[in-house]
Amino acid sequence: HVQLPGRRIQHLLALSGGERALTAIALLFAMLQVNPSPFYVLDEIDAALDEANLTRFRRLLEEAAQTAQFIVITHRATTMEAAGVLYGVTAAQPGVSTLVSIDLQQAAATTA
Repeated sequence: HVQLPGRRIQHLLALSGGERALTAIALLFAMLQVNPSPFYVLDEIDAALDEANLTRFRRLLEEAAQTAQFIVITHRATTMEAAGVLYGVTAAQPGVSTLVSIDLQQAAATTA
């Protein structure tokens, strides 16, 4: 059972996909504070979030990244904005994958 801010207690299955994702993210970040790990891998954890909650998630991620390393698989630009380095896989030719990377911190320093 879960109680979201300003709402009554509900069963987890009664929540929307975004609300369930938000609940899981809250639990993950609470555990991170109690028993930290040096790195985390998050696979599309932000897929069901709306823009307001995506921005909140990004702030949490940026704060937690001060003490741990995160590998985040995402398609959401808002989450990508929190990254130091972006990696992408592209298939220019059928059956041939190519890795592309952009160091955002280095790119920002070059343009400044």
